[in-house]
Amino acid sequence: MPGIDECLLETMRLPGARGAALVDWTSGLALGVVGEFPGGDAEAAAAEAAELARPAMELKVFAPEDGSGTPAADSGAADGGAADGGAGGAGGLPVEDLIVTTRDGYHVLRFLPTGFDSTVFLHVWLGRAEGNLALARIRLGEMAGRLVLG
Repeated sequence: MPGIDECLLETMRLPGARGAALVDWTSGLALGVVGEFPGGDAEAAAAEAAELARPAMELKVFAPEDGSGTPAADSGAADGGAADGGAGGAGGLPVEDLIVTTRDGYHVLRFLPTGFDSTVFLHVWLGRAEGNLALARIRLGEMAGRLVLG
């Protein structure tokens, strides 16, 4: 099971990967960074990405429903879905990932289930010409299931 550094290095092997960071979305702090980010400041990029991630995780509009009209995140369901894209998102998180497209790249924010309160995501910046969003989502989902945070 890979740790943070191994996960980030594996992420950089994705086609078109320019930078990767593991970020705590509640504080905006980068727990690990590799590569480059727009503006040249990985810490600022982590804080700004967290500003985008926070409402996505907190707004009820994105929470999956469990059939009774109650968001699954509040229903107490233990499994909430598999990390492979089952109902309920990655490990029961309401949102699996966010994708932001720009003129020159893609930013993929993959939320990671953890043994604690699940407030981390993996931010990957892909060059638009070389990046492959489908492959990135598949690989990030696989990594999310293997990453050991502790």
